Amino acid sequence: MEEISTFTKIIELLRAQPVLTLFLIIGMGYLIGAIRIGSFSLGPVAGVLFAGLFLGHFGFRMDAGAQSVGFALFIFSVGYQAGPRFFDVLRTDGLKYFLLALVIAATGFAVATTATQLLSLAPGTSAGLLAGGLTSSPTLAAAQEALRSGQVMPPEGISADAMIGNVATGYAITYIFGLTGLIAILKLLPQVLGIDLEREAKALESDDETGAASQQANVSARIYKVTNEEMTKIPGQQLSEQYWDKTSVVKLRRHGEILKPGPEDFLQLGDELLILAPVAFFTETVAKFGEEISPETSTAQYTETAQIVVINKKAVGKSLEELDIARKFGVLLTRVSRMRMEVPRTADFKLRKGDILTVVGLHDNVDLLGEEFGHVEREIAETDMVTFAFGIAFGVVVGLIAINVGQLSIGLGSAGGLLASGLAIGYLRSIYPTFGRLPDAARWILMEFGLLLFMAGVGLRAGGDIIKTFATAGPVLVLAGICVTIIPIFVGYFFGRKVLKIHPVLLFGGITGAMTSGASLSVVTKAANSSVPSLGYTGAYAFANVLLTVAGSIILFF
Repeated sequence: MEEISTFTKIIELLRAQPVLTLFLIIGMGYLIGAIRIGSFSLGPVAGVLFAGLFLGHFGFRMDAGAQSVGFALFIFSVGYQAGPRFFDVLRTDGLKYFLLALVIAATGFAVATTATQLLSLAPGTSAGLLAGGLTSSPTLAAAQEALRSGQVMPPEGISADAMIGNVATGYAITYIFGLTGLIAILKLLPQVLGIDLEREAKALESDDETGAASQQANVSARIYKVTNEEMTKIPGQQLSEQYWDKTSVVKLRRHGEILKPGPEDFLQLGDELLILAPVAFFTETVAKFGEEISPETSTAQYTETAQIVVINKKAVGKSLEELDIARKFGVLLTRVSRMRMEVPRTADFKLRKGDILTVVGLHDNVDLLGEEFGHVEREIAETDMVTFAFGIAFGVVVGLIAINVGQLSIGLGSAGGLLASGLAIGYLRSIYPTFGRLPDAARWILMEFGLLLFMAGVGLRAGGDIIKTFATAGPVLVLAGICVTIIPIFVGYFFGRKVLKIHPVLLFGGITGAMTSGASLSVVTKAANSSVPSLGYTGAYAFANVLLTVAGSIILFF
């Protein structure tokens, strides 16, 4: 009795403290999501969903206004993040990835609506099936908000709130297989098809050592004196081809003067090599030239680390080999990010608008690179809250605009309006760097917190009905969800290979992007032992978020 009484008191305390309850759900969700079984973990989104389901079973609910705030933060941030890449990709070779994302989204849409009709599932379940089967949080958010805002009116005999519950329970029941099934299939499918992802990835990478050498994270600045006479007998061009890794910054100082030796020039004993490079470059290569004459120095003492946002046309579309950043600008390129995803830095890798280069070098050199490539993003923490706030407000207003055609109300809805506003502001930010500043860390917390806030509400809403729903239609829902997950993968693969002719390594990455699954991408990159699949992921991901958000509203009409 005492245990029951204590548990009841805890429940009553949580009912009286909604803020406490919310952050307990998020904290518990992160702990649940971090639990690993082998190499598999649920992740924070699924963890928060389960924590919400548990408390939802005891009758907890979240205020609709709080959930709508989370929805707005998440969808707007999705659009903002995709903006620079979305429009640039449409103008380049991104048409292939757009079609891939479209085919996968359309296939999932068709399977979900067909299963709903054939199995006579409750209204709204189709949206949950699509969102859960494709592990797409934007689909879920758009569907629930379309019902909550009145953009989609429920059929006779059921309330909007009941349909929202059906969306939530359909998603909760099918999400787990959507996540685990996608990972399992992407592990097995290359083996079944006889594709060696690691070998294929190596075939795509450049023959030089740029990709491997540049992956070193530890950067050091050192000075070496040439004391090995054998190195003075090799002409400059041969030295460069044989010993330079194409990414490290190497300068020659002779008698106190910085020189630029030609291809036929030779080193002299006593020359000094001023080098900014990954630590491995010193131990494996530079030590052959002579002795170090300065202790290892922290690069922070006279260099800086900064991010360059690629905007200018003179850099967009050019390969890293063409740009020759280390030699021309004297800075070390340590990372390239696209859509918040690190991508390989091989010599033939081509930059796109919105890519972010992380570089280490002298302040003046970094500024020079920024002028040539786009915009230098230093340690600035401020967010342009005016643009951020009015951007969300504008998106909501745009979503309210609708045209009535008979019984049908046609408009973007809240999800479409917020997504469009985020896309526009993100794109304008890529053109005018001083406009709409939203640092990466700030964007991550807004997007992550918005999603988890929304997901907590979904879990609480579904928790009250999930046992009853699972008892009556659970097996059928699970079967339908399996179809929504599996069929688009196979259709997408064969369409990508036979019609679009996408390389298998990029295609597997593209499939994970089209299904907005970062967890699945990690499986593919591990199998390929390369980050090359992330290029396919980023190509499809920007389009998939937009397409699946729109699909979340449209599927409710079927």
